[in-house]
Amino acid sequence: MRSQNRTSSQRTRILAVASAAAAGALALSGCTSQVQNGWLPGSKDTTSNTAMITDLWVNSWIAAMVVGAVTWGLILWCLVAYRRRKGTTGFPRQTSYNLPLEIFYTAIPLFLVVVFFYFTDRDQRAIDTPNANPDVTINVVGKQWAWDFNYKQGGIVKDNVYEAGTQAHLNGSSLDLSKLPTLYLPVNKTVTIDLTSRDVIHSFWIPAFLQKRDMIPGHPNQIYFTPQKEGTYDGKCAELCGEYHSEMLFRVKVVSEAEFQAHLAGLPKGLLDTTYDRNPDLNQK
Repeated sequence: MRSQNRTSSQRTRILAVASAAAAGALALSGCTSQVQNGWLPGSKDTTSNTAMITDLWVNSWIAAMVVGAVTWGLILWCLVAYRRRKGTTGFPRQTSYNLPLEIFYTAIPLFLVVVFFYFTDRDQRAIDTPNANPDVTINVVGKQWAWDFNYKQGGIVKDNVYEAGTQAHLNGSSLDLSKLPTLYLPVNKTVTIDLTSRDVIHSFWIPAFLQKRDMIPGHPNQIYFTPQKEGTYDGKCAELCGEYHSEMLFRVKVVSEAEFQAHLAGLPKGLLDTTYDRNPDLNQK
């Protein structure tokens, strides 16, 4: 009887520790804005997609931490409750299988996978739904080792205009950010970005926007979002694309519509087409 009471008390303590760990994991999610963002760059209101992506990321980690806490709690409970006690001789009773337990540890992981898949698929479909009539359509072209921006006529863009970017040069001195290729976006306007490449595989990445897309020659890609917070954001190529990959930098300025229109008015008219493309695999010898 005394042994049973001691075991029951130990089980209670272990369950209490496991519950406290799970509660602590949940509490940590509300400490600071940085923690609430899951240590992701930017903020939830940067674009129309950042809140959805952040919530998926943070909630997935909370679920994983709760499952981890429960799993470790059960492991510790088994170590204590079924430890070899003083005076015990021989081997404990051997069980070849336990059908309810096997169903449990098969069903629970399967349930978790289905839940994660559902929410991931739901958010991905929402993020990748094209804008029916975007206010702004921009063709962003990656090239070794800079960016070209074609602002296409339509929506609030009155004429086709373009801006050709040049490569950043990292030589150890301070970088003049004003000379980096700069993509202008109007705040609170729907934006469709068509991504193409002139030469090799690049990757368009604005960390604060929490979205990244590969740019593969001959295979156009797209990103859809609405900028919701004015400011200047850093961008870069996220695919190793050659010797000066680290210098393939750009900036994004989210501005008012008036400032956006003023910037477009100072750009040359027309579009930079495929005349400047270079595909090494198709070059004639």
